[in-house]
Amino acid sequence: MATLKDFRNDVRPNWCPGCGDYAVQAAIQRSLGSLNLEPEQVAIISGIGCSGRISGYFNTFGFHTIHGRSLPVAQGVKLANRDLTVIAAGGDGDGFGIGLGHFMHAARRNMNITYVVMDNQIYGLTKGQHSPTSAFGFKAKTTPAGNIENAISPLQIALAAGVTYLAQGFSHDVNQLTELITKGIQHKGFSLINVFSPCVTYNKVNTYEWYKEHVVPLDQFPDYDPTDKTSAAAKVIATDGLCTGLIYIDNDRPAFDELIPGYLETPIAQQDFHINQDQFDKFMAEFA
Repeated sequence: MATLKDFRNDVRPNWCPGCGDYAVQAAIQRSLGSLNLEPEQVAIISGIGCSGRISGYFNTFGFHTIHGRSLPVAQGVKLANRDLTVIAAGGDGDGFGIGLGHFMHAARRNMNITYVVMDNQIYGLTKGQHSPTSAFGFKAKTTPAGNIENAISPLQIALAAGVTYLAQGFSHDVNQLTELITKGIQHKGFSLINVFSPCVTYNKVNTYEWYKEHVVPLDQFPDYDPTDKTSAAAKVIATDGLCTGLIYIDNDRPAFDELIPGYLETPIAQQDFHINQDQFDKFMAEFA
């Protein structure tokens, strides 16, 4: 039986010391180690950016895609081999900027994959430009006088798009983050775990200290019901998107692969596509 150590490799992350992505990597590894999975049963698909490097830091199948395209590749991997546990990972710029359209469609389809977003409200790899989740007035290299665009709300977008598992964590709390990711992997459908993952080099506003003062843990509301979508949306708005914990879950809606007509239980990757000469000649005759 695999343990946390089995999901580690010998590649040392080259994130800046203190980067929140270290905690995200640790939380995913801890989750996988607790789920009785073997490394060859997992595929981690990442995008571009500092966070996009994460697929190379796991002893699993991995694919480092182009900017904003982790979700289309992850969906393809899952459809080709439904037995794989597929995790897509990336940053707020990758997922909510150039990849926003893919994000919304993956959510509405209810693809049976888990999407972990490391949200640091800035573009780190390209040296400190504002991102789609940067607050109005945020000063960065591209907005020295202050950001004049309103930040998007990934949580509200996810709910509107039809997400069936929505959670938000903070890289300072690895135990909670591990639990949220574990439940997201176990969920049958599209799971989004948005993670406040501070950039210690380029974002001097949304720091660990800032989040410690501003995040609102949902466990402080004993009557909160994560199965109530209306309440989930209201809580996201009331907390200005700063709530952490399990925000919404719907276990009744079938996953995308369960609805595909004629979709065999045997993964496509394991099916026998060999045809004999007579079958080949018949197919060729149809196009001749």
